[in-house]
Amino acid sequence: MNSSEAPHRSVYVVLPAYNEASNVGAVLRALARTGEEAGMIFRVIVVDDGSRDSTADVVRSHASLLPIILLQHPSNLGLGIAIRDGLLKAVDLALEGDVIVTMDADDTHTPSAIVDMVRRIDQDCDVLVASRYQRGSKTIGVPLVRRILSRAGSLLVRVLFPIEGVRDFTCGYRAYRASVLRQAVDRYRAEFITQEGFQCMVDLLLKLRHMNLRFGEVPLVLRYDRKGGKSKMKVFRTACGTLILLCRRRLGL
Repeated sequence: MNSSEAPHRSVYVVLPAYNEASNVGAVLRALARTGEEAGMIFRVIVVDDGSRDSTADVVRSHASLLPIILLQHPSNLGLGIAIRDGLLKAVDLALEGDVIVTMDADDTHTPSAIVDMVRRIDQDCDVLVASRYQRGSKTIGVPLVRRILSRAGSLLVRVLFPIEGVRDFTCGYRAYRASVLRQAVDRYRAEFITQEGFQCMVDLLLKLRHMNLRFGEVPLVLRYDRKGGKSKMKVFRTACGTLILLCRRRLGL
């Protein structure tokens, strides 16, 4: 992509949200600032996964800052379904040269990493992961148990299903070429994303692993100290779900 084309390229940011009224506004404001400073066009797709608070109202109140599409589930269906619906909407809207990003709506991910990921995609990658295991990464306020389980899970996946360029398999903060996700949707169809919980992010990487893509990572700054409210992740349930998923994939199921 040359410089004359860059201003016309859009970055679709998919935000799955469940009871994030206290956080999603800060995320949308940060995205608007980052996009303006970087000269990038951010188009946000918020998937309100059956929130019982005012998440949807907060999202609507920020519609003047940047283009926002709000998808609403009538009940909480889980992260996997929220990610799936957001990605399918982004694939449907994106042009060939666009980039699709997934990140959390709880204000723990810094939007500035999007700029680095888009630049890397322009240079030499199809899929970029914001990784906790790259030089320059920081994790602030993350409970020790969660850090240990995340590292153990990533190590296990690297042993069983190595992907060149990837060390962090569980982080949901990623950027994809829109054309790559469109190919994945066409290839897997109803099986594109089938996991309901947080292990859906591992499963998506395992599927993309079969597509002869170029993967990479950028450092992640994870700010749990800015998060309002409790984490939605059930740590041990997610760990067990991920382990079951890996066993099934290893057995070819």
